[in-house]
Amino acid sequence: MPRSKKRSNKGGGQPRRVQPFSDEDASIETLSHCSSFSDSVSVAEEGGDVCEEATQEDFEYKLKGFIDSTMDKSAKARQSALRGLKTAMASKILYEFILERRMTITDSIERCLKKGKGDEQCAAASLACLLCIQLGAGIESEDVFKTLKPIFKNILADGTANIQTRQACATSLGVCSLVAADDILDVYATMECFESLFAKSYVKEDGTRSAYNAQTTVLHINALLSWTLLLTICSNTEVKKILKKHLPKLPSLLDCDDVNMRIAAGETLALLFELARDVDAEFEYEDLESLCAKLRALATDGNKHRAKNDKRKQRPVFRDVLRAVEEGEFQTEMIKFGAERMYIDSWVIKRTYDAFTEFVGSGMNYHLQANEFIRNVFELGPPMMVDAATLKAMKISRFERHLYNAAAFKARTKARNKFRDKRVDIGEFI
Repeated sequence: MPRSKKRSNKGGGQPRRVQPFSDEDASIETLSHCSSFSDSVSVAEEGGDVCEEATQEDFEYKLKGFIDSTMDKSAKARQSALRGLKTAMASKILYEFILERRMTITDSIERCLKKGKGDEQCAAASLACLLCIQLGAGIESEDVFKTLKPIFKNILADGTANIQTRQACATSLGVCSLVAADDILDVYATMECFESLFAKSYVKEDGTRSAYNAQTTVLHINALLSWTLLLTICSNTEVKKILKKHLPKLPSLLDCDDVNMRIAAGETLALLFELARDVDAEFEYEDLESLCAKLRALATDGNKHRAKNDKRKQRPVFRDVLRAVEEGEFQTEMIKFGAERMYIDSWVIKRTYDAFTEFVGSGMNYHLQANEFIRNVFELGPPMMVDAATLKAMKISRFERHLYNAAAFKARTKARNKFRDKRVDIGEFI
């Protein structure tokens, strides 16, 4: 994907204080059209085009307010603003708007990561990922990542830091590295940071395993998943080194008490075997029989000491993992978005898709349609151009539905008020 040209940073003005997005605001349609704003009915009377322009202005006004509020003295206001920006970036393509304000947003994220606590730091780490996803691969996202990468790594390495913050940084550092790292050696160095964490969960040479609490185990899981994500862009030479170093040790994680660690380890093994066979069609694992026996046991787990939900969760995953390790097969999944289809037909694609979905959430289908970077990652080509007449008809249809609902609400309100007025008159007369 060609690098974008660097543009100058422009300020966002001083907008009024705004409220965070509600769940209703989070939908793509709500963010894109008049239904998220209280004055849309009066504006709509001037015509659909005017309404669309006013909606966009109000939407951007709201975003500018969030950006300003990330520097508020109140931690609660900052968290609310970060959440509002996250919701907007997950639900809508905001490239032009963000491009002009990327340094301001980056400064806010940096400040929240350094001076904030707990939830605020977690929200800032997630926002950093969405910012890079919006900007795509290019000098703009590289600049953002160069500023934030040392902070992520410092928090990860700090054993006294808030554990939830370290978990969030482990996940965000992985995705930001995938999107914005401009040097593969940098990627390898980041992978070593992740290794230093999840390797602590390996069984030791004497056969013992270090005891960790649930929160620390989650940190190791996040580090492992981020490491696996970056594994998808490693060179063949690096893959060979990793196979030699980690393939003998990773199976020990399958015995972990935490079901999510077992699943993460299983999927990592499946991806490693897939890469190994891509590098060398004649690849053979020495202890394949023992590994497959362990995977088969997890795919049909009937241990009474394990929770039913855990067994229900892991069985289908390990059936797929066993098929991948034993036969080199993958259960293809089809994703529908708009008029298009995408097939997840490998563990590499699955891991990448899952990583983006973790941040974009329900907006993933929208990003698959319109986000050039994500489309490039999954080799979907340029965004499909929708016929202008069709697009306009779709907008009018939504707009008319909004007007109908607004008019109905207004009529019901008037009727209730009239009835109340009558009751008051009757009460006074009596």
